[in-house]
Amino acid sequence: MDFATIIGFIASFTIVSIGILIGGPASLFINTASIFIVVAGSLAVVLTRSSLGDFIGAGALAGKAFTNKVDKPEYLIETVVELATIARKDGMVALESQEIKNEFLAKGVGMLVDGESASGIKAGLGIDAGMIVRRGKSGAALFEAWADFAPAMGMIGTLVGLVQMLANMSDPKSIGPAMAVALLTTLYGAVIANMIAMPIMQKLQQRLEAETLNNDLVITSLIYISQGGNPRVLEAMLLGYLAPKARAKLKAATS
Repeated sequence: MDFATIIGFIASFTIVSIGILIGGPASLFINTASIFIVVAGSLAVVLTRSSLGDFIGAGALAGKAFTNKVDKPEYLIETVVELATIARKDGMVALESQEIKNEFLAKGVGMLVDGESASGIKAGLGIDAGMIVRRGKSGAALFEAWADFAPAMGMIGTLVGLVQMLANMSDPKSIGPAMAVALLTTLYGAVIANMIAMPIMQKLQQRLEAETLNNDLVITSLIYISQGGNPRVLEAMLLGYLAPKARAKLKAATS
């Protein structure tokens, strides 16, 4: 699990909730009409700009923001160096018995065992890597659209509430509910955009960047292994994928 995302998500809503309770009863901030306009309306607009499959899968996609399934580059470097050592010592066929958790790396190792050339590995894994990027960008764009549409629907709700209020100025009892719709729709739109949709979108982008880096590392490594490269040279080459602090730590661990 990604505890930073979970803690931040809970903390942000807790802070806002405490602020609401300090200012008055929570019931003041609950309005069915406002919720319907902003939540249902913004989701309907997102559906309009998306495919049905992407929209239905948005919930599962959002779950990725709360999980930490992207392997660390350090782990992948240690793994591919070990695989390179085995391949150089016992041949490519020996890699078949190795248990590999990373699916992208496992597929590439299977291509090595099957005798695929360096160009074949690059082309085959390149297609998978490209599709991962495409799906990741599509998912992030969906939540970015929600972050854009929610405040817009909040503004529409505000206008609806103002029209209702101005149309019933002669009835004092109707002014309060209409004003609540006008103000709360703006609030709900801001909450959805800034506390839900935008953070999830940015987290998905971070995940995609990390996964893209890992896939590039894997492709580079497997091409080098297919050419019979030296494992020590491979390790030194792959250290460039790491931040200086992680690089020093890995060097210390393998020295």
